[in-house]
Amino acid sequence: MKRIYALRGAVQCENGEEDIIRQVSALYDELLERNKLEEADIVSLVFSVTADLDALNPASALRRSGRGGDLALFAVQEAAARGAPERIIRVLVHCYLPEGSVPGHVYRNGAELLRPDRKREESPPL
Repeated sequence: MKRIYALRGAVQCENGEEDIIRQVSALYDELLERNKLEEADIVSLVFSVTADLDALNPASALRRSGRGGDLALFAVQEAAARGAPERIIRVLVHCYLPEGSVPGHVYRNGAELLRPDRKREESPPL
């Protein structure tokens, strides 16, 4: 039996289309792999982006990479906070996983600093 879960992730990017596509794709792929998640079990993705990343919307980046074609994708600007890290894209994935699953969140390429309590979930940069 499956139930709905929310997976979190974040990545730090350079402000260029190629890097945003590469980093968003890698974040998405790792979330799917870590959670043994099929794209058909995803309900929606919500991205937030720091204001300094304006080269490409992360939802567009995911679609350009050939992923998420039929999914409900949405992107918003991250709330400004003094001292917050720059060049960050966050994602919240609503999905169905087997009941009792332990969600595997992904923080990569410098975004690990957002969740120091999740050191074991660090991923190497691309």
